[in-house]
Amino acid sequence: MPLDWHATTILSVRRGDRVAIGGDGQVTLANTVMKADAVKVRKLLEGQVLVGFAGSAADGFALLERFESKLRDYPNNVPRAATELAKLWRTDRLLRRLEALLIVVDARHSLLLSGSGDVIQPSDGILSAGSGGGYALAAARGLIAHTQLSARQIVAESLKIAAGIDIYTNDHITVEELPCAT
Repeated sequence: MPLDWHATTILSVRRGDRVAIGGDGQVTLANTVMKADAVKVRKLLEGQVLVGFAGSAADGFALLERFESKLRDYPNNVPRAATELAKLWRTDRLLRRLEALLIVVDARHSLLLSGSGDVIQPSDGILSAGSGGGYALAAARGLIAHTQLSARQIVAESLKIAAGIDIYTNDHITVEELPCAT
């Protein structure tokens, strides 16, 4: 089944000693904006892990709950928690129907999780998801290459660029960040 996201934009960038993740606030039902100020980025494990979701809001929240449970099962091991969620997501009859993507970051890892069992770690420290994800990704790569902006600033500026292009992304942006482990 092809993914045809019309939901949001989530972007994560690692730069220097910081990792940032951000998302816009638009919730769309068909061709109607239902909410403009949703927060799709959450802090988990007392702020040690940040997660953003793109796709169906209800599905994203359901996955956040399950991921938080996996984090409690595998403390200090975000890749293992992510892999366990991806396996469950792919094999569980009800979870398989959830239409969302998660981007998960902590001090050491940036991961994209999908319902097809993917757990992807980027080689360049940049991840995006959602309908405006490609635009935000391109903007972030350009800003990394040609500016000295911080990770937080790159996420914010890239999401603003995506909001100017993608009709399912708005400029009500939330950005969270963590220090990176060296």
